[in-house]
Amino acid sequence: MASAKVSEQANREGWRVVWVAFVVAMFGWGVGFYGPAVYLPALHQARGWSVSTISAAITAHYLVSAVLTTALPEAYRRYGVGRVTVAGAMLAGAGALAWANVLQAWQLVPALLLSGAGWSAMSGAALNAIVAPWFEHDRPKAISTAFNGASAGGIVFVPLWTALIADMGLSLAALIVACATIAIVCPMAWHALRRGPGAVAPKAQVPLSRRSLLRQPGFVTISAAFALGLFAQIGLFAHLIARLAPDFGSGLAAIAISVVTLCAVLGRSLLGWLLGERDRRLAAAANFLMQATGSLLLALGDGMVPLAAGCMLFGLGVGNLTSLPPLIAQREFRPADVGTVVALVTAINQAIFAFAPALLGALRDFTGNYAVAFLTAAAAQVVAAGVIVHGRRFP
Repeated sequence: MASAKVSEQANREGWRVVWVAFVVAMFGWGVGFYGPAVYLPALHQARGWSVSTISAAITAHYLVSAVLTTALPEAYRRYGVGRVTVAGAMLAGAGALAWANVLQAWQLVPALLLSGAGWSAMSGAALNAIVAPWFEHDRPKAISTAFNGASAGGIVFVPLWTALIADMGLSLAALIVACATIAIVCPMAWHALRRGPGAVAPKAQVPLSRRSLLRQPGFVTISAAFALGLFAQIGLFAHLIARLAPDFGSGLAAIAISVVTLCAVLGRSLLGWLLGERDRRLAAAANFLMQATGSLLLALGDGMVPLAAGCMLFGLGVGNLTSLPPLIAQREFRPADVGTVVALVTAINQAIFAFAPALLGALRDFTGNYAVAFLTAAAAQVVAAGVIVHGRRFP
């Protein structure tokens, strides 16, 4: 009877942590992922700098985050999840302020260093580290719920950024967002994340080195598959409005992005509740192929119906590309190594998808339309499905 009460209390505390992670994800993606896309047009218009210069800084922002993400497991062991998350929120807020107030191009460097550091401590690897220790059997549900905060960040922050910049300018908009990030995330993280349910792994387990993990075929297939999938996904997102505008008009094209984001929430929630003990690699392959079908419709479709169907099929798989890697890693790696595996996969993904918008844009300029660019994305998703299934051969 006493153990049942303890278990019930731990479950309540675990779900409380999940909702804190949801808030961390919402602000993390709203500032660290969607923020740079807002800075680009605002700085281009206000400062007159070339799009390529600002885009290079955005790519560097993601690369800095990728490098620092690999250090997260050691930072958590040394300082604790709560302290690292609080520091991440403060750095994210400082980064937003720095981006908004740059007056010369060289000042983009300290801005991207701050924002990249903040984003690393609030991205996918961070969410897994926050949530995973509290759950075993219900981990798919918990992870999907926490990661839905990322989609909420897109739904809330993109129009919020746009409205604030239009009314107040970039500097005041960034001040409001930065203050909100620090004021909301820091106390929640400090209160809820200072202690965990216990050790994540048995004390007898010693984590493998990064080099050892990088050589394992199971790790290679997870990393390669999701790097390809996210490369396609981020590239498509960057160019989706431009692709849809000729058929939908600019207003409906912007609404289509919101539909894609809502589909991401639906798809991630359905997978979290239905996955259970089913094969997670096969689920990932099905997800890649569903997105590839959507990408094909977006590449070759003509008219609103096929393009809308393409948006929905693509969108249903969007959220699962961030929540599935931790779930596969949980099943295939020792508990002591899961955090490092997720951090490395996240870092590699970010380092690769940082170049996706530029490459798909170059293909569009070279061919004169988006067909080849979106077909390239679809091909990457099909290859990703094959790679993740191939990994089932390795124990």
